[in-house]
Amino acid sequence: MLYRKMKKTGDELSILGFGCMRMPQKSGPLGTGPIDYDTAIDQLRHAIEKGVNYVDTGWDYHMGDSEPFVGRALSDGYRERVKIATKMPHWKVKTREDMNRILNLQLKKLKTDRIDYYLIHNVHLSSWQRLSELGIADFAKQAKKEGKIVHFGFSSHAPLDEFKAIIDDFDWEICQIQYNYMDEDYQAGTEGLEYAAAKGIGVVVMSPLRGGSLSGTLPKKIQDIWDTAETKRSPAEWALRWVWNRPEITVVLSGMNDDAQINENINIASEAHPESLTTNELETVQKVASTYRDLMKIPCNTCNYCMPCQSDVNIPLSFDLYNRLHMFGDHMAFIMYFGWMTGTVDNQPSLASQCTECGECVSQCPQQLDIPKLLEEVAGTFEIGNFAKTIIIIRHILKMYSTICMRGIKRLLPTRKNERLRN
Repeated sequence: MLYRKMKKTGDELSILGFGCMRMPQKSGPLGTGPIDYDTAIDQLRHAIEKGVNYVDTGWDYHMGDSEPFVGRALSDGYRERVKIATKMPHWKVKTREDMNRILNLQLKKLKTDRIDYYLIHNVHLSSWQRLSELGIADFAKQAKKEGKIVHFGFSSHAPLDEFKAIIDDFDWEICQIQYNYMDEDYQAGTEGLEYAAAKGIGVVVMSPLRGGSLSGTLPKKIQDIWDTAETKRSPAEWALRWVWNRPEITVVLSGMNDDAQINENINIASEAHPESLTTNELETVQKVASTYRDLMKIPCNTCNYCMPCQSDVNIPLSFDLYNRLHMFGDHMAFIMYFGWMTGTVDNQPSLASQCTECGECVSQCPQQLDIPKLLEEVAGTFEIGNFAKTIIIIRHILKMYSTICMRGIKRLLPTRKNERLRN
């Protein structure tokens, strides 16, 4: 594992941080269901054994289950081996006292007496100004004096001008931004990254794989470009190395929830030195980015901030299937939309057309997407023809199929019982 120093704090941090927003879970859309504690604890502890020493969580992650998970996972001596980062849910702060109350609750959930890196979660200029009026500076000073927080910072999906204004308005120690080869000029972007680093502020990066969309099974046009590279790497390795190539970045967070994924990322983090990519390699990455922009219809990174939807729309999955159709030319997306979104399997419809345009998701979206308008496009693509009648027909077919299967199983049971008796 390689380490980089956080300038203002002096901490030597693993360049790979463990993000606890998309842990393995028992059910539900990724990042929203109950965490599979046994599997997740084993994975996090394995990463720590391999050198990861920065663990990132948040108040709302996994519908509030992430911080208690981290508290339990870091028992048995693991707490002292890592730095914990979590975030203040500023939208829940109405008074100065709320800041103390929330912090104390987080300390209790995390089973710790201190939070090493306490960040204001997803702050924009307007929310920062509101918090300033409520006394956030005094809160940070007092909490640090009491030892409840060690270092103070913020995470943000704000545009560049707002990001710079926030940077200039306080003596920050750390900031967390979205950054990957698709988002060089998006939100804080490269200019914001360099601006923060020039002031000595430590930079932590989230979404290096853009919610996983830059790895896994790729569109043929993308894979063809990677295949031309002289050095063969997985798409995930290309994306991570591109971010780690920037010397200004201290930690890159990865929402790891698969053993093979964790081991691959740890291996990459053992040799991804800054400024190690060649000019030709950087040009290859730029070709991939340009091609992705041509293929991707909706720039969603499946962060799930828009969930849950009060109309029960599965917004991230709607966008994922829509992108899949256009990026891969994969008409299986129609079948998957029908199977997953209509309630045919689980009796819980989550169609794009269920959107009532309440606008709540828009205010939560870090990408500032016009979600209701985009859901209308999704519905117009997938929910075509006599869609309602088709649903009824397919449900009837599946019910008949299930009945036939059950009858077959019942007929087999006596035979199997007799076989056991004969044996």
